[in-house]
Amino acid sequence: MITVEDYRERLLALVADRATGVEDVSLAVASGRVLARDLSARFAVPPFDNSAMDGFAVRATDVATTPVMLPVLGESAAAGGSIPAVLPGTAVRVMTGGRLPAGADTVVPVELTDQASGPVPLPTQVRIDEPVGTGRNVRLRADDLAEGDLVLRAGCLLGPAGLAAAASVGHGRLPVRRRARVAVVSTGAELIEAGEALEPGQIPDSNSVMLAALAAAAGADVVAVRRSGDDPAALAALISDLPEADVLFTSGGVSAGAYEPLRQLGGTVQFCSVAMQPGKPQGYGLLDGVPLVAFPGNPVSAFVSFHVFGIPLLDALTGALRRHLPRYGRAGQGWSSPPGRRQYLAVSDDGAVVRPTHVRGSGSHLIASLQLADALAIVPAEQTVVEAGERLELMQV
Repeated sequence: MITVEDYRERLLALVADRATGVEDVSLAVASGRVLARDLSARFAVPPFDNSAMDGFAVRATDVATTPVMLPVLGESAAAGGSIPAVLPGTAVRVMTGGRLPAGADTVVPVELTDQASGPVPLPTQVRIDEPVGTGRNVRLRADDLAEGDLVLRAGCLLGPAGLAAAASVGHGRLPVRRRARVAVVSTGAELIEAGEALEPGQIPDSNSVMLAALAAAAGADVVAVRRSGDDPAALAALISDLPEADVLFTSGGVSAGAYEPLRQLGGTVQFCSVAMQPGKPQGYGLLDGVPLVAFPGNPVSAFVSFHVFGIPLLDALTGALRRHLPRYGRAGQGWSSPPGRRQYLAVSDDGAVVRPTHVRGSGSHLIASLQLADALAIVPAEQTVVEAGERLELMQV
């Protein structure tokens, strides 16, 4: 058997120098994409000095002693147009986000004046009831970022916050990596379309549905989802007719049984045993020049394998740099783990403890209870028993 890390490196070698291309897209369709190049600010944030409160812009020295009455020279709302400067002994009404008038160095919130809040007429004078120090309630230009500052790094996955950051510094379009094109093929003569009535010996094909959904959730473009029996010639014909893809994920046909069609495909596809549970039998290689990653047919094995190997492979294609913050949980009960194999056990996490999602623990066929999993508990290969209360590393799923 080889280690999980060794096998992952073999898979990543399949896609070395196969990075997806770069395309320019609008912010409206950039969510979930991978930024292809570092992004710098075109504008400062904020782009001008502005008020953090609804109130009155003044000079702090004029309100050091209160109460004090000040004439109001005009106002500054959160829009363009000319605004009056604050002269000594005067005030200008200002709204949140409005430009700070020249001459002002602080903003007195409306609550600290004799004026009512809301849509009221501009007063001719205002009484300031409490002193406000210099710089209070003022957001200075470039307080967040200056022009030319780095905003987003290449490889980041663009989400709502990242897109807002890009927009705030003047970008309406972004260079992103093309989504990885993924084809999914499940194998097994026993498989039938989900939703059809079962005949003796048949099972619904859940693997193709699951792997396609996992690939899409990881940011891939799923170009084909197919199912094949155990005839290697039929499987080869099916694969040759697939749309162009960057990687082909298959399930089933990798064990040592009599009907393992993937083992008869040829190409550079190799098969090995990985020191993990579930997911021991794995296959990989190039088939007609396309990277092929063959997962086991047992559904939980395929699910775990995709998280352990499939996501890193897709990230290597697009250059995605995911944040992997350490996560841990306490075992709410004890269980066993196979010697010499790293266990990835589906667990629920209630915030206090983690528990196996099924009383049978790590059975690789327990697909119906897999939807209860919040994470995979990782048990080291040298450990055979997990004790209740033990701290375990968790993998998000």
